[in-house]
Amino acid sequence: MFKAAIISKPQKPEVAHLLPGLIEWLRQHDYEAVLDEDSAGYLDQPGTLRTDLPLSKPRLVIVLGGDGTLLSAARAFAGTGTPILSVNLGSLGFLTEIPLSDLYVTLEKWCEGVADIDLRFMMHCELFRDGQDRPIREWDALNDVVVAKGTIARMADYTVRIDQQFVATFRADGIIVSTPTGSTAYNLAANGPILMSSVDAMVITPICPHLLTIRPIVVPSDCMVNIQIEGVPNQTYLTVDGQEAVELMLGDQVHCGRSQFSVPLLRLRPNGLFSVLRSKLKWGVR
Repeated sequence: MFKAAIISKPQKPEVAHLLPGLIEWLRQHDYEAVLDEDSAGYLDQPGTLRTDLPLSKPRLVIVLGGDGTLLSAARAFAGTGTPILSVNLGSLGFLTEIPLSDLYVTLEKWCEGVADIDLRFMMHCELFRDGQDRPIREWDALNDVVVAKGTIARMADYTVRIDQQFVATFRADGIIVSTPTGSTAYNLAANGPILMSSVDAMVITPICPHLLTIRPIVVPSDCMVNIQIEGVPNQTYLTVDGQEAVELMLGDQVHCGRSQFSVPLLRLRPNGLFSVLRSKLKWGVR
């Protein structure tokens, strides 16, 4: 019997009604459901730590929630190549495109081997401190890496280099380094460009720069982006996919480049970015 991991968003009452039928459907199709702790909590039973789910070697990951839940699942399964079927139970749902009504249709297509796989590359981020040769922390991100100030309304100073070429030193609220997948997230809110997922590039977007001439830059994904912290007002943080964070210090360097890992997203049909933009952002609506 194959295994299917189920990862759920907490505090979503509808998941409690959805899970028993989903688990039974999987059982009837020779899949054993392995639940993360949030999913198991809806059924009042013990679950598996999300980070430990890959150890069960599931053939498929089913995400019930929003984009944040999918981002967490993507990092947990980075490097495994396990397809992720994400069902939108959130609000916007740029990544979790599959509506609940299409859940079982998509699962049927998966079992028949005709579902579409949308491969999204991840970004690798390393944090260097005190001139050390090795990073003190490293992560893989599906959406973005953000360096930004915390609670104090003062700008920080940053130096940006691309492949060791000096770009600029400037003052801003922060900097976003985004994948094409993350271009519709914080990058979009900061007036950065939208990239199609097939574009092999990253976006460097300043957040409220003090100079209006500092604009977003699109660079090839095989570039290495280096951000050095030149001036820290107070509580400046490095945030990965909006979920993992570490406080930065003066002189810290953040290196971002393409990860060796990619995330296969299971779709009922080929990814329709513009369909999502029309439905979620109301493009073309007067």
